[in-house]
Amino acid sequence: MASESGQSPNPSWFSPKRLLMIFCIINMLNYVDRGAIASNGVNGSLATCTESGICTGGSGIQGDFNLNNFQDGILSSAFMVGLLIASPIFASLAKSHNPFRLIGVGLSVWTFAIAGCGCSFDFWSIAICRMLVGVGEASFISLAAPFIDDHAPAAQKTAWLATFYMCIPAGTALGYVYGGFVGSQFNWRVAFWVEAILMLPFPILGFLTKPLQLEGFAPLEPKHTPKSIETNDSETGGDDMLAEDQALLRGSKSTSKLWDQFTIFLKDIQELLHDQVYVVNVLGYISYNFVIGAYSYWGPKAGYNIYHMSNADLLFGGMTIVCGIFGTLAGGLFLDRISSTISNSFKLLSGATFLGAIFCFIAFLFKSLSGFIVFFSMGELLIFVTQAPVNYVSLRCVKPSLRPLSMAISTVSIHVFGDVPSSPLVGVLQDHINDWRKTSLCLTSIFFLAAVIWFIGIFMKSVDVYEKDDEDRSATSRRGKLTPLIEGSRDASSEI
Repeated sequence: MASESGQSPNPSWFSPKRLLMIFCIINMLNYVDRGAIASNGVNGSLATCTESGICTGGSGIQGDFNLNNFQDGILSSAFMVGLLIASPIFASLAKSHNPFRLIGVGLSVWTFAIAGCGCSFDFWSIAICRMLVGVGEASFISLAAPFIDDHAPAAQKTAWLATFYMCIPAGTALGYVYGGFVGSQFNWRVAFWVEAILMLPFPILGFLTKPLQLEGFAPLEPKHTPKSIETNDSETGGDDMLAEDQALLRGSKSTSKLWDQFTIFLKDIQELLHDQVYVVNVLGYISYNFVIGAYSYWGPKAGYNIYHMSNADLLFGGMTIVCGIFGTLAGGLFLDRISSTISNSFKLLSGATFLGAIFCFIAFLFKSLSGFIVFFSMGELLIFVTQAPVNYVSLRCVKPSLRPLSMAISTVSIHVFGDVPSSPLVGVLQDHINDWRKTSLCLTSIFFLAAVIWFIGIFMKSVDVYEKDDEDRSATSRRGKLTPLIEGSRDASSEI
């Protein structure tokens, strides 16, 4: 593929499988951190006193900084601020800077921000560090999937994407265990420092190795600064004036360049919003993530109140981990098996979500805990099938140069309109209904909306722009290769 597109061959060290393995490890560390900060060992608790006057000291971040529950909740989602702001910026910068180097920059920010979390001294210091963690993560989220899409074997593209996204539930689960162990055995600060040490080799690798190039992006030429014009004081008599003029010219060029980049960014956003396939895919994803976000926050509490579970956290967490890993992998493998196309992706998205919604809906109707566990597990397994297909559509319905921005806007949208508002809105609904079973059924019914939206995508005219663009480049390359041969034969005949 690289040769057809006219790019230089990839460095031998970066074999496709090795690239996937590195990206999976980075993604796993991202979500280990999310799980760790929510774990009891790292997050901790406030100091408490019984009525008899016996007090126990606080633990973890909440205990050390004496945070109330509102402040504690902010820490768990503070990374979202940096993620939402920086994702489109990194995606836009990919057009003027090497995307592989941008990942190195983002991971460097992530590493230093995580180390800063371990060195924080109050609420605001750790909150700012958590926001910077989101900035660092933004470059990776926007650019990693397009790299995987470029280097995966043609018959296994969605399976490779599924392997990458499988690290989300696996990393979060590992983070709970890791944070609990390190926080209880050592100190919550140690958990962050170890994460930073584990991530450190990857930004170094991103800067020291020969960078890979994304399809759809022309290799960036090295910038040569023009030679300065040498003048003698006797000839010009105005070195100071010349220096001022050059400074003004540089400032004007920098302003013009920033404005040009902003204009291009707005045009790219407009192109994405006019792509009906992309918009339908993201709208379905927003509806889907609205439910998933509320499930992850309210699920244990709803399970405890409906079925009186004594270990609701463990039960919901265990089901989500197992179903998340196997469901995500199954979705990628199945789509590759039936042929990875945008139309087939929408069929799988709507079908799996619809069936999963039915099983989850029935689960909350059961009076017995055993019936709930069986049906909810089957529902979650089907629901997680969507992870690879939905991202496959976001990558393939746009031209290659728009893929980073496509992933960035998709990520921003599903959080801003999906899981961020869903938890408080479900809380308001529960306050009004005061029945967790009815609230859960109302929430689960939104899965049907996601299934309907994705079902509409099946009947839309969809073209795999990536494949079409690749064919055009291949045809151009073949025509280009014929020209020198013809010219060469003419030269040879003239010599004879």
